[in-house]
Amino acid sequence: MRRTALARFAPALAAVALLLTGCTAGSGGGQDAERTATGTLSVPVVNAPWTVAKENRLPGTTSWKLSNPGPTDAIEGFADQVSVLPGESFRLYVSTTAPSFRIEAFRMGWYGGKQGRLVWRSGTVPGRKQAAPKRIPGINEVYAPWSPTTTVPTAGWPQGDYLLKLVSAQGHDRWVPITLRSPGTSGRTVFMNSVTTWAAYNKWGGGYNVYGGGYTGYKGAGDYNQRSRKASFDRPYDKNGSYFNWYELPALSLAEQLGIPLAYETDLELSTSPGLFQGARSLFFAGHDEYWTSGMRDNTLRIRGAGTNIALLSSNTAYRHIRLENSSVGRNRVVVVYKNAAEDPMTLTNPAEATQQWRLPPDPRPESSLTGVYYECNPVYGDFVVTDPHAWMFAGTGVKAGQHFPGLVNVETDRLTAGVPVPRPIQVVSQSPVTCQIPGAPVKTHSNAAYYTVPSGAGVFATGTMGWSCSLGGATGCRGNSVKAKRVPAVSGDFARLVTANVLRVFQQGPAGRVHPAVDNYRRYVSPPSRLTYTN
Repeated sequence: MRRTALARFAPALAAVALLLTGCTAGSGGGQDAERTATGTLSVPVVNAPWTVAKENRLPGTTSWKLSNPGPTDAIEGFADQVSVLPGESFRLYVSTTAPSFRIEAFRMGWYGGKQGRLVWRSGTVPGRKQAAPKRIPGINEVYAPWSPTTTVPTAGWPQGDYLLKLVSAQGHDRWVPITLRSPGTSGRTVFMNSVTTWAAYNKWGGGYNVYGGGYTGYKGAGDYNQRSRKASFDRPYDKNGSYFNWYELPALSLAEQLGIPLAYETDLELSTSPGLFQGARSLFFAGHDEYWTSGMRDNTLRIRGAGTNIALLSSNTAYRHIRLENSSVGRNRVVVVYKNAAEDPMTLTNPAEATQQWRLPPDPRPESSLTGVYYECNPVYGDFVVTDPHAWMFAGTGVKAGQHFPGLVNVETDRLTAGVPVPRPIQVVSQSPVTCQIPGAPVKTHSNAAYYTVPSGAGVFATGTMGWSCSLGGATGCRGNSVKAKRVPAVSGDFARLVTANVLRVFQQGPAGRVHPAVDNYRRYVSPPSRLTYTN
């Protein structure tokens, strides 16, 4: 039976309010930043040891938001590193039509709902218009052949996710994201930035990304044959500079509001530094994380085998196989993704490293062996339907079997599929009927959220929908930040926040399977493979 009455969901709404307001950070406990004689902003003193809860008691601000992006070339930039350790410096490459600009560094989190804290501000930096983008013919890799503009110090900056706001003398502004990664993750929930997927979708520099070439606008269709086979970090991001805000910030804000002990890393650390994750309580993949190297995949499976839980708040995770290459700027600055093994030169020398869907030959390794569910559909918009109200992640929601949450199944979906590797025991907790809006031939199917456990005790929870993370943002969430995304009603966002809080708290305690072993219902929910296929 369909249940959407808000009265039936009132206990969950009350629980959400109590949970979140009980952890709300005020503006006390910190010191105001002071300006130095050079005009830069110094960092407020925070008494050791640093914690997420203490950090979020410092004064927040909404001035991290863009107010006037202006023309595309008004001001834009990129960093020479995706992440640095606190205290390390990095080079910033900036192009602007203004004679000068300044940099404002905002650490992103909760901060009483303002989501940002101003940590550092530069003095006036001379500006200039840099060279036009370059594109490598054939592979259509686009990069910015720019000279470094300035070096940014991070002395005194705490670990976390940052947006650098570039503000030109003419008042135009853009973001440059950078992660101040944690030196260790033991005992913490690791918030993962999906930077390889950000690079893959980026169309800066002429409308080329890994989906097509020659896009004429955000909604314009590119020519698939002219797609980029390599995507560079050596360029600004399009869409005003950040894929972080919609896909990851709502979940980060919630986790910091709850005071969960967090570590901060990116896909690149997961790919190249497996030892860094020793002792982590959970890996928290909040956003769209589609593009994975062999290192990312192999290391995640090893980490799971050591008892670390995994939360997958999106769908379409670990779907594309990629490699990393160096650029003239630095190591691991290029994402290689031919999407077709027949085109990839690596197929001839090391077929296991050919770049295509992970599920395809020459060495098929479907994503379901990690996620439990299997990618199927794009685009969709439908209701999340609960099937197992007694599952531990629904504690405190008051949900009933068959209860609907409108709009929570959004953009892309996964489901439990026959004929592919699936860890057991696996417990499906939702079955959500949807219509996959294939142009000219819509297909009726469904989406599943599922939880499984493995012998190490690790638990893995996958929502099966790309609409989950953005719904955590409430009124600022799924509002068309993506071409396909639609607004998620408040009642659905409240439900998703409470479920996510349950997952974060249980996963932070240690191997979840030891306390909440999955109750296998595979045979009840598994369904035949879909006839839907995607090449692009």
